[in-house]
Amino acid sequence: MSIAPTPPDIAHIVRQVIQELSLAGKAAAQPSAASGPAHGRSSAGAHGIFGSVDEAVRAATEAFEQLERLGVEGRRKAIDHIRRISIDDAEELGRMEFAETKVGRLDHKIEKLKVLGTKVPGVEFMRSEVFSGDHGLAVIEHAPFGVIGAITPVTHSLPTIACNAINMIAAGNTVVVNPHPSGKRIAAEGVRRFNAAIQRDIGIDNLVCLVAEPTLETAGDLFSHRGVKLICVTGGPAVAKAAMQSSKRAIVAGPGNPPVVVDDTADLDNAARSIIQGASYDNNLLCIGEKQVFVVGSVFDRLMAAMERAGGMRLGARQVDALTKRAIVMVGEGAHRHPAPCKDLVGQDAAVLAKAAGAAAREGLDLVFGETDVDNPFVPTEQMMPFVPFVRCKDVDEAIHRAHESEHGFRHTAIIHSNDVRTMTRMGRLLDTTLFVKNGPSVAGLGLGGEGYLSFSIATPTGEGVTTPLTFTRQRRCTLVDDLCILGSPDRS
Repeated sequence: MSIAPTPPDIAHIVRQVIQELSLAGKAAAQPSAASGPAHGRSSAGAHGIFGSVDEAVRAATEAFEQLERLGVEGRRKAIDHIRRISIDDAEELGRMEFAETKVGRLDHKIEKLKVLGTKVPGVEFMRSEVFSGDHGLAVIEHAPFGVIGAITPVTHSLPTIACNAINMIAAGNTVVVNPHPSGKRIAAEGVRRFNAAIQRDIGIDNLVCLVAEPTLETAGDLFSHRGVKLICVTGGPAVAKAAMQSSKRAIVAGPGNPPVVVDDTADLDNAARSIIQGASYDNNLLCIGEKQVFVVGSVFDRLMAAMERAGGMRLGARQVDALTKRAIVMVGEGAHRHPAPCKDLVGQDAAVLAKAAGAAAREGLDLVFGETDVDNPFVPTEQMMPFVPFVRCKDVDEAIHRAHESEHGFRHTAIIHSNDVRTMTRMGRLLDTTLFVKNGPSVAGLGLGGEGYLSFSIATPTGEGVTTPLTFTRQRRCTLVDDLCILGSPDRS
């Protein structure tokens, strides 16, 4: 896969902006030339990049107060710029992210930015409920929290930031992001572009703020900062656990290990195409991506043949063993020791995995797969690689049981290929996942080839599900008590 020349050093841009901040502090008492009387005083012209959590939260707080004065139309204009830049600059920003993070697929990095323009909900999702009757009127409004603290992953650095920003700003909030350190440069560049465009249009800077040098310490500072009213975390088990233990309300998009069940009523060619499409997307970095497949024995061999017809590369038993030894490592101590993906192979191309297995990959290979037993460490591990283990089961009940075990109770995503409604219902009730995809690729669960909307933050541990602007609001009830004349009531004039 060819890569464009490395873009200018974003770290240099960050250092330059931070240096400007120290000078800007002396002029903070004077109105910014970019802001008119209607918009108030600009923070510092930092375009969202800050050297500390405290600076970022102060700027985001000021931006929140300015955004409140502009109302829904101001929010709409702001998120329109995030959408536009995500689409117009998708190829450049996608290449920058791929060059920095070195995981996933370039074409999918670009695509993930482009879909933000049409699939992520904005202000149109905001609504109020109204109750009227003999005793007056009550309106349930969905109000913003204020400044939201967000932790984002390396797997989808800028797409997650942009998606969350659209949702959060649509709800009237501002956000401070502590990005993954391995994706901090592309995060900074995207945030800088978003804020610069928004400020030129509506006169407000720093709707999206970012810690330039993110660490575990800055993440802790963000969690505990008094100015942060809500936390949103997208990441693995450790960061999800930390957020759940925070004293603040947290919206947590935690880990997944999505299983697939294929029974003897399934359209096997469709199942094979769907598994390859979902599990190979961005080299299986998506938390919703197919990670292991449980197949009824009577159709197992036919499905494996269908996988090869659809373009997958089947590994033999020795090759699977060789790949397992290379790709899965043991981490932790004592009772906490468990298998984990080898970082050197996470998000790498299928051809790299084939080579690690001792096989010669053909050009354009999307996915490698092979038969394993249920004890193979690929089965319980969210491996984030374009290799999928297939486990032979005696019947569909065993397949569903094995799927339930391998999902670990994350209740994130599950997939089934079947034409038996009772079987689909039984699996859906047992696994009780946030996303349950039937007869399609996992990505259909986020509106990509299926119905619905898109988000890169799927809040499973805390229960909000696929996040929308309403996720980042609090209810506010306004009640008018009066003997109102309402439709259908007697005339009391």
